[in-house]
Amino acid sequence: MTRRQRLETLFAQAAGYIDQQTGGVVPAIQPSTTFVRDEQYALLRDNNIYARDDNDIVRLAEKILATAENAQDALVFPTGMASIAALFRTIRAGQTIIMQSQIYWGTTKWAREFCERRDVKLIEQDTSKTDETIALIATEKPALVFIETPSNPWLRITDIRALAEATKQVDAILAVDSTAAGPAISNPLDLGANIVMHSGTKSINGHSDVLAGVLAVDDETCSIWQDIKVDRHDAGAVIGSFEAYLLIRGMRTLPLRMERMSENAMAVANYLNNHDQVDHVFYPGLKSQEAHDLAKSQMQNGFGPLLSFTVKGDKQRALDVVGKMKLFKRATSLGGVESLVEHRYTIESTTGIPETLLRLSVGIEHIDDLIADLETALS
Repeated sequence: MTRRQRLETLFAQAAGYIDQQTGGVVPAIQPSTTFVRDEQYALLRDNNIYARDDNDIVRLAEKILATAENAQDALVFPTGMASIAALFRTIRAGQTIIMQSQIYWGTTKWAREFCERRDVKLIEQDTSKTDETIALIATEKPALVFIETPSNPWLRITDIRALAEATKQVDAILAVDSTAAGPAISNPLDLGANIVMHSGTKSINGHSDVLAGVLAVDDETCSIWQDIKVDRHDAGAVIGSFEAYLLIRGMRTLPLRMERMSENAMAVANYLNNHDQVDHVFYPGLKSQEAHDLAKSQMQNGFGPLLSFTVKGDKQRALDVVGKMKLFKRATSLGGVESLVEHRYTIESTTGIPETLLRLSVGIEHIDDLIADLETALS
């Protein structure tokens, strides 16, 4: 049996890609949206009709991601929210979704409005409370359980194995948004999840220059996977050739970037955890965190680039700290090579976010420079 390649090799080699026409080691961009037929109206290539589904560079991105996630199949979308929408649209009126509470606000807002329009029962639950969630699944018998781990911006850790078993007992689908970890750190399908989702815009691309979303499935016979594929085709939720190229280019350094970002984030978390101007640090890599052992069992090669902390004082004090940062750019996103900071309350003031919470996405800069920037801002 051939040994499975390590992720560093898979990503660096782009799954062994060689351009057959030129011998190039970089994937070729074919921007055509349609493909010609011969005089007998037969396709010149039987799997190329129209670029809504038929795009070789998109297929390559999907092959790499499916392999990385130990998945049977993967689909790439134009945004992370497009992938979530395709997943949720498989749920019928009258069915129930259990969704993790206090996750990425864009997901929460869209899901609430969608479920209200579609007469789908939506239950928001803190899924890091394992026993409560298992009991809720047994009682409600949902069609879909949707979790985000680590969660954004609270960095809560949900026990994927435990919820996978609970959803299996009621014939439900467990879908995991693994954006904050990424496939180089966590593989939810290996832990029993049915579907894993990523905003490819974040760590997978890693350079803040492309929008993308990903769904990968443990088994192509999964009851909703064919519906998702049809939905993507019919709704036109497709990614372009150049965006797929950028996604692959970013993926080729994914394990290296995540290793450096995780190391930097761990150092930043330790620094903040010992600072007299900081109330609390939210980062699963800290041994003081309640879910540290669970996070360690679900995440390999580090704990990712995302962390949050609360500043001592009030809202204005937090804004003052943000305003003095020079290296941490004041911008929304995460997982890029550059470090970012966000005053989360400004973005979502109605969700229980403390006015003093700052979310950091730690990049690949030299750690001494990042610490110095934080020290100046907190002084």
